[in-house]
Amino acid sequence: MVKQAISRPRARDVETVHLTPWDLRRITGDYIQKGVVLPKPSAGVEHLASSFARAVGHFYPLAGRFAVAAVANDGTESPSRQPGLAISLRCSDEGAEFVHAVAPGVTVADITGALCTPRVVWSFFPLNGVLGTDAVVDPSLPLLAAQVTDLADGVFIAMSLNHGAADGTTFWDLFNRWSQISRNKSDISTVLPLQIQRWFHEGCPLPIPLPFAKVQDMGRPFEYPPVQECSVHFSPESIKKLKAKANAEMATATISSLQALLAHLWRAVCRARGLAPDVETTFTLPVGCRTRMTGIRKGYVGTAVASAVARTPVGEILGEGRLGWTAWRLNRAVASVDEASLKVELASWSQNPSFRYSADHVPSAVLMSGSPRFDVYGNDFGWGRPVAVRSGAGSKLDGMVTVYEDGGGRGGMELQVCLAPDVLATLVADEELMDASTGVGVIRSGMCTGGASEEGLCRCRHASVVQ
Repeated sequence: MVKQAISRPRARDVETVHLTPWDLRRITGDYIQKGVVLPKPSAGVEHLASSFARAVGHFYPLAGRFAVAAVANDGTESPSRQPGLAISLRCSDEGAEFVHAVAPGVTVADITGALCTPRVVWSFFPLNGVLGTDAVVDPSLPLLAAQVTDLADGVFIAMSLNHGAADGTTFWDLFNRWSQISRNKSDISTVLPLQIQRWFHEGCPLPIPLPFAKVQDMGRPFEYPPVQECSVHFSPESIKKLKAKANAEMATATISSLQALLAHLWRAVCRARGLAPDVETTFTLPVGCRTRMTGIRKGYVGTAVASAVARTPVGEILGEGRLGWTAWRLNRAVASVDEASLKVELASWSQNPSFRYSADHVPSAVLMSGSPRFDVYGNDFGWGRPVAVRSGAGSKLDGMVTVYEDGGGRGGMELQVCLAPDVLATLVADEELMDASTGVGVIRSGMCTGGASEEGLCRCRHASVVQ
């Protein structure tokens, strides 16, 4: 357990950070788990541990712990007919976990050379299987953990972060800071000051009372169904073509590159699933709120993400000439998330909290996480840029799509798609989808199963653990 390596004035009372509706509604989910594959390191693990400690010092609330207290369910000090509780973040500097592991039988090519991600990769992440609420029930559980896994010819550097404490923007800000400190062998003095205190809508009760008698009632452990995931890359040129086609079909210029690409994938997933035309399918996108809300300054540490949901019958997005209409559904869903609607939603939630659970996921849904704006491939720790990015076991739902930049710096994107094994095998054999991606010759066979042959699609060197 590493402590922040930055000296701070010791306050008489430990700083307490109240959690927002954005924070609390994600505390029932898995930890955020992302990591990068790097070439053979020239620095020792002690250097990585010390640079991690210095980075944590800049994000010191993440080295704290959750605290829970009983409150009146109506948000006042008066007696309530129904007991409630409140969760806060105590900046107590109890530390972030740092794990050093070795996997001498795994090479970089084992990870990057397989379209289907080998299941062994999930073991490169700390705090597997831990829900955000588990860190409330058990105060010994950290909110943040890092793992450095030595490979045969490289290293895998990963972090796991409680989603109730912060979101993907804060996650990658911390990851970037860690790599900068490691690369420069010193703290970065010319960085934007972090905004530790959370943003609340007007009239929000502090703390927000939650309708549970005890924290254990909040968590719902979920056994994920068997899934496989693959990474598909799209070049800047292919994305530009999709964007142009989508905008032309709708006689507009407002459909973004990401919306066009996700529409292309959404259609392919519906085809691969073999859904009936009258079945409703949904696509849920994260919408960053830092630039949408007045009063949230740059460097905000916490969760500031809403969701946009596009809904449509499957039959309306399939067929020739429907890319633009599908992308327009996504475009309108994102456009509907503005400051006014967000304030209404936040006020409603704080008065009647509700939570999302993996068990509520429906088989016709697609969910997106991540962003092509996150600086993933800039995480050079001092001996070279990452060669790949992968995610952990958390949130591996059938239909989860994680979006990354492709590392080329020219506007390409990488989609990591998680689906049921038979559906994924059909997806990667979909010519319409794959003709827009790079590496079509590799994935034409469409064999994406744990038992794929050497000449098949997956080339999964850990076939025994992929299933």
